[in-house]
Amino acid sequence: MSGITDARVEKYFFGLLPRRDRVLAEMEDYARRHDVPIVGLAVGRLLYLLVQLIRARRIFEMGSAIGYSTIWLARAAGSGATVYYTDGEPANARRAREYFRRAGVAGRITILVGNSLDLIQDVGGTFDLIFNDVDKHYYPQVFRLAVPRLRRGGLFITDNVLWSGRVTRRTSDPDTRGIQRFNRLLYSSRQLVSTILPLRDGVAVCRKV
Repeated sequence: MSGITDARVEKYFFGLLPRRDRVLAEMEDYARRHDVPIVGLAVGRLLYLLVQLIRARRIFEMGSAIGYSTIWLARAAGSGATVYYTDGEPANARRAREYFRRAGVAGRITILVGNSLDLIQDVGGTFDLIFNDVDKHYYPQVFRLAVPRLRRGGLFITDNVLWSGRVTRRTSDPDTRGIQRFNRLLYSSRQLVSTILPLRDGVAVCRKV
């Protein structure tokens, strides 16, 4: 539970979510046991829906960890799509590769290991959708790098933009300050139509105009 919305409402909402398949359930269990950050079932379903709504075929994910959100993106995009997985930890990438194989989506995912902010500059072309979930103090830099790489009508989606409510505080914490600055950039940009959904830890959904 995020603590952002009423606990009873969250319990009700999460109780409505259907069961996930074996691979995703195993990934959720691994993430809990090893303290690996993943978006979780509710945000995964949101990503799936948004990919399908705009028929995204070329997707760049910034900060993929063990590939949980990558599977949601790749399944929604369908065969023939290209989803770029990025993470700085080779061990995460190795584990993700096996999950992708078992989930049946390995053929549509390109695995890149390194700093996502560097990797997006190494991959040419524009994207239908960019999903941002890197270290939070990098969020303002991600904004400057990602928005120019979206096609018109493309989506820029970012997780953890409410940061368990910490965005409401005056603080010197670099992660919180990074998110606060990022959120102001989203809403002040003339290139984006932006909204923040109070789902789980807060999800920003922005369309490039």
